[in-house]
Amino acid sequence: MNYLDIISSVLGLSCVFLAGRNSKYNFWVGYLYTLALGLLFWNKHLYANLFLQPISLCINVYGHWRWTHPKKEEESAKDNKKLKVSTLTWPQRILVIVSVFVLAGLWGWFLDVMALGDPVPYLDACVTSLILLAQLLSAMKKWDCWIAWLVVNVTQIILHIKVGHVFMPIICALYLVNGIWSLISWKKTYNKGE
Repeated sequence: MNYLDIISSVLGLSCVFLAGRNSKYNFWVGYLYTLALGLLFWNKHLYANLFLQPISLCINVYGHWRWTHPKKEEESAKDNKKLKVSTLTWPQRILVIVSVFVLAGLWGWFLDVMALGDPVPYLDACVTSLILLAQLLSAMKKWDCWIAWLVVNVTQIILHIKVGHVFMPIICALYLVNGIWSLISWKKTYNKGE
């Protein structure tokens, strides 16, 4: 256990809690969370997750802009300055699932071949690919992001236990609870056109 575990845990919980409540302020916390995670993953040699952080930052900036600058047809029924919740179509969902498996397989193979010292390269790459998907869907305010986050949380619990993190498995379990609540909450918001 170290200070990075604690800091990233607090920031992560705050960010996800705010996102689940449909608050644009989750992005400000997300910027700090990205930095803390980068340092945490560097320390544990989880390179797929480490390399994810600059991409996460870009997705966070994109999501911040999208949530606060919707197109006319994407405006919330409650507030025209907010992006409304939407869903993927079934063909889009199938494409996303196939893309995640291909990306995870290629990324895991790359980490394994490069022999960077990643203790679980394929699991690390799988978690990383799922996180990218969940973040991108969150940035677009797709209800489906919460399904992706639930899968991420389960796989992250396994990953963090394997590498010996103390707080992160507990935090991921709390994310899992928040994800279930947010899945239900965003569905209600989607049904209202908000």
